[in-house]
Amino acid sequence: MKKIILLAALVVFGVTTSKAQETTKKIKATATKMAKVNGAGMVFENETIDYGTIAHNADGKREFVFTNNGNKPLIITNAVGSCGCTVPSTPKEPIAPGAKGVIGVKYATDRVGAFSKTVTVSSNAAGQPTKTLTIKGTVLPDDAKKS
Repeated sequence: MKKIILLAALVVFGVTTSKAQETTKKIKATATKMAKVNGAGMVFENETIDYGTIAHNADGKREFVFTNNGNKPLIITNAVGSCGCTVPSTPKEPIAPGAKGVIGVKYATDRVGAFSKTVTVSSNAAGQPTKTLTIKGTVLPDDAKKS
């Protein structure tokens, strides 16, 4: 009986220890991604937004969320879509160090079919004055909704 209890305790201890190590690895990976930079910085939560399959004329608004990981204010000077069907919007005020910001993008979902477009963001980010973000997905024709 003592052997069974000892074995069960060892198994529980082993599983707990291995989970703690995984959590530590995740925290270290996140800290590495958000490394501080000297000057302004820009780290995005996601650099690609997948709309998936959406209905014709559906809401095409999405948001790219980013953090200023630098020690100076981040100023976004410009954001341009790869075509007229992709319209970005940017914060007008500087983003303080450690603060989050949002770059909005609106895709014209009146165009049926697969799409993959980019938004090029220009800023004062140290070592990365331009950043390319991607949106993709498929807009279904009206008759596909009725099936």
